[in-house]
Amino acid sequence: MSRQPITSDFPAHLHLSIVPPPSHQSAVDLLILLHGLGDTKEPFTTLAKQLSLPETACIVVQAPSPLPFDLGGFHWGDDITFNQSLGTMDYDTGFETSTRCLKKEIIEEVLLSKCGYKPRNILLLGFGQGGMVAIAAALALETELGGIVSIGGPRPSSLLAKVSSDEKNKTSVIVLGGSSKTLITQSALSEIKKAYQRVEYVKWSRPGDGMPRNRAEMLPIMKFLARRLQSRSGVPDCAVEIG
Repeated sequence: MSRQPITSDFPAHLHLSIVPPPSHQSAVDLLILLHGLGDTKEPFTTLAKQLSLPETACIVVQAPSPLPFDLGGFHWGDDITFNQSLGTMDYDTGFETSTRCLKKEIIEEVLLSKCGYKPRNILLLGFGQGGMVAIAAALALETELGGIVSIGGPRPSSLLAKVSSDEKNKTSVIVLGGSSKTLITQSALSEIKKAYQRVEYVKWSRPGDGMPRNRAEMLPIMKFLARRLQSRSGVPDCAVEIG
């Protein structure tokens, strides 16, 4: 028998928010949300409330490391490097610490052991670096989760040589990205498919890998969640309205 997690279940060094299911429902499923590079947990806490997924509690985790130079926001990488030619921060800087935290301290020690959830009732949704951590953590768990939503988050380069074609993870994955100026290139998508058996790809009609901006861009995510959530209530049509 599972019980909904509370903040005190988790190690004190983690910064996270828990959004309960709507209308005092029991939490059949858990959705872990992981923000992107340079963000905080607050915008994704708002997103979790807007999603209003039936019988689903949302756990919004803040990345562990603050950006340097008082830039504000946090990142998931083991390091932080700058692309001098582009004047931007690199996304793929290793995720060993974040992956271990999500796998061991959040999923294994709390959600599975303390709260009694099964892996199939746990889903991950990440944006950018958060999507990369989600992909890495599910592979590290070596079991089937409820699903992964990765918005603009490819498979980390540190994992590219660690999975063979006959060891694919059974977790269902949906990957979303822009039509251009995207990290979800054909080669990046191919690497995700090498690691996971079931991968769905959605290419938006606009450039860039930003978060969904309207109902049409959010709809594939909501349809994916409707298929993967174990909730007996289903996902209401109004839940696709965000912002």
